Amino acid sequence: MSFHDVFSSRRLAPGALALVILAGLNSAASAHIGLHADGFADGVAHPFLGLDHVLAMVAVGLWASQLGRPAYWVLPVTFPLVMALGAAIGLAGAPLPWVETGIAASVLVLGCAIAFALRPSIAASAGIIALFALFHGYSHGVELPHAASSLAYGAGFIAATFMLHAIGLAFGSWSGRSAAVLTTRTAGAAIAAVGAVLLVTA
Repeated sequence: MSFHDVFSSRRLAPGALALVILAGLNSAASAHIGLHADGFADGVAHPFLGLDHVLAMVAVGLWASQLGRPAYWVLPVTFPLVMALGAAIGLAGAPLPWVETGIAASVLVLGCAIAFALRPSIAASAGIIALFALFHGYSHGVELPHAASSLAYGAGFIAATFMLHAIGLAFGSWSGRSAAVLTTRTAGAAIAAVGAVLLVTA
């Protein structure tokens, strides 16, 4: 069985739908309510507790796959790095306005970028990703446990972020085929639609 047979749109669509449904079973706000978190395993699990985080992080990978190199690796590296900076700002207790609005807007904007196959410059793309990563990181930084385990928790959170980016990259990796292009752009439209709802309710 070839690579394209294994990773065909027909085979991946049910898995992608299951991922969205699983994320949808969680409250979009549940990743922001100060849940007790401690250690690497909790850090890995935490991004999956919020629909907004799941969709935004998967969208980073999807968009990067559309843009190709060097965005293919620049965007998935930029997001976790800047997210760590945002987490440090949140952990320090420094104020950052419009956090929830920024997170919801990230889902909407990234979804639209995928749906319309937007191709800004690599600098502009990385700048957009960095801005949204700051909001996502900050929202979790204010919840990071003030203990030695906060480093392990943060490492787990970064690992989960890479996993979600990888899901997006894998989903969009066969975009050379017309059917896959349509599937990817449709996924972007669905993400944008959820982002619009999140933005209204933020």
